[in-house]
Amino acid sequence: MLKNVAAVVLDGVHPFELGVVCEVFGLDRSDEGLPVYDFAVASAEGPALTTPAGFGVHTEHGLERLESADLIAVPAGETYLVRDYPPELLDALRRAVDRGTRVLSVCSGVFVLGAAGLLDGRRCAAHWRHAEQLARRYPRTSVEPDVLYIDDDPVITSAGTAAGIDACLHLVRKEQGPEVANRIARRMVVPPHRDGGQAQYVERPLPRSRCDTVGEVLAWMERHLDREVTVEQLAARAHMAPRTFARRFQQETGTTPYRWLLRQRVLLAQHLLETTDETVDAIAGRAGFGTAAALRNQFVRALGTTPNAYRRTFRGPSAA
Repeated sequence: MLKNVAAVVLDGVHPFELGVVCEVFGLDRSDEGLPVYDFAVASAEGPALTTPAGFGVHTEHGLERLESADLIAVPAGETYLVRDYPPELLDALRRAVDRGTRVLSVCSGVFVLGAAGLLDGRRCAAHWRHAEQLARRYPRTSVEPDVLYIDDDPVITSAGTAAGIDACLHLVRKEQGPEVANRIARRMVVPPHRDGGQAQYVERPLPRSRCDTVGEVLAWMERHLDREVTVEQLAARAHMAPRTFARRFQQETGTTPYRWLLRQRVLLAQHLLETTDETVDAIAGRAGFGTAAALRNQFVRALGTTPNAYRRTFRGPSAA
């Protein structure tokens, strides 16, 4: 269970990326019934660090704080792409992974994980500007420059700033369920979930019109997840040709209509498994999968577990 979180920083740490980790894991939201994490910022280079924003960061903790962490987050830094890292930090990260601790990088923090050898043989995400350099420096890793984040447990890597939020919320969702992740996201006023495989940035070659037809179709799809629909039907609803609609949908959302619909259906099934006593067959129908077998297949592919096992995790052994 995710309880103890440490963010480890070096001189030149970017304050916003550090703030992302602090915002998700460092605030006391117990007044809303949300988990409280044992959170601390640990320095790898002494108690007083500088930032490129013109102010300093002071922390009381050193690398010893990493020894008790369930999750170690490595935010981005100004010179992380070109600098050397303290050997004791790299050793601490390797020991942490060996004992089962997760590590999560935000943007250029991934270079620290690479220096520790934690990317070898793994897939990883990186900011599109840094992907080529990362791949050259660490050829034993598979760098995917087009995605928001990758969970290659126990190593989670994310691209730019906002993708760090997505990766943190993904881990909360994975450990404590979508309801907790959604409520934290609501407090932060950010989208509750974006797939790690979603594109890093959304192309908008044309200015958004006042009438956001793709947005209207998205809202309709979300209200009718139990319906079987085709791209042609959605395009007609948007008053577009099918190829134009498919292209605009990709530009607006960073994914395809099929992948978007499938993910929303899985999310609805998760919610129903957590909050209702409906049978898996009934949930499969409400979520648009048709049969329990189809729901199980997609659930295993998306989450690595079955609907019944998921329900037991969040509601106890008797729930299934």
